[in-house]
Amino acid sequence: MNGAHGEVRVQGPWQRQTVLSAALYWTIHASCLLAFVTGVGGFEIALCLGLFWLRLFGITGGYHRYFSHRAFKTSRAFQFILALVGCAATQKGPLWWASHHRRHHAYSDQPGDVHSPREGFWHAHQGWIFSGRFDATEVARIPDLLAFPELVWLDRWHVVAPLALAGACFAVGGLPGLVWGFCISTTLLWHATYTINSLSHRFGSQRYATGDDSRNNLWLALLTLGEGWHNNHHHYMASARQGFFWWEIDLTYYVLRGLAAVGIVWDLREPPARMLEANASPDTISRAAA
Repeated sequence: MNGAHGEVRVQGPWQRQTVLSAALYWTIHASCLLAFVTGVGGFEIALCLGLFWLRLFGITGGYHRYFSHRAFKTSRAFQFILALVGCAATQKGPLWWASHHRRHHAYSDQPGDVHSPREGFWHAHQGWIFSGRFDATEVARIPDLLAFPELVWLDRWHVVAPLALAGACFAVGGLPGLVWGFCISTTLLWHATYTINSLSHRFGSQRYATGDDSRNNLWLALLTLGEGWHNNHHHYMASARQGFFWWEIDLTYYVLRGLAAVGIVWDLREPPARMLEANASPDTISRAAA
């Protein structure tokens, strides 16, 4: 069907189930309370944090920096692994995620933005997901990703990965493993990710005049493996490195550098020196991003 601004959108079977998705979403939140029944030990904490950080990288390094912005290159096999880990984060498929993130940059904090805090904190943080306005994948924004049938399949059946992960957590840890390894870890992961939509357009500093409300925020960067350098990112979104300066901690970038050192990824894009100047002009930005 045709969406706003003339984009053609398609829907998979799971994107149409808005009510079911919302019910599952809040059920996972409520299931966290079972921690008071199961208790917790070192294994459960390790499982929770390990899956939190692994899947957070699937979002930051995979869904965001790779699929949305193509900030580095990798093999087709590792591309699929990044997509699979991203799907396990329970934030729908890579095509859906990338298409809406590209829309966010096209209309950042303007009419048409997916999750601008100018429409309210609740909307920016999570309400937009269940508004019904953004259920479908905007295929016109992701022609580069549609060329891979395995990504199209994984995007359509994105629920398989989190269901398999939940089953694996139960298999290795019983009910405590399911509660801590999947429910609590996923809930923490959701809200850590959402802070970039809601808080990093409200709190922090602006080094660059990007024409929107994006901010740099150290605490959000630490929480999200480097995504909190959001004003940097909106200044030069093609960069695999979002902490532009050595003192801006960007753990996702460090992992990518490690992967590059062993040949798994390559051609990591970084901001040219002229882009680091606070007064870089829009023309300079456009030429550098080309």
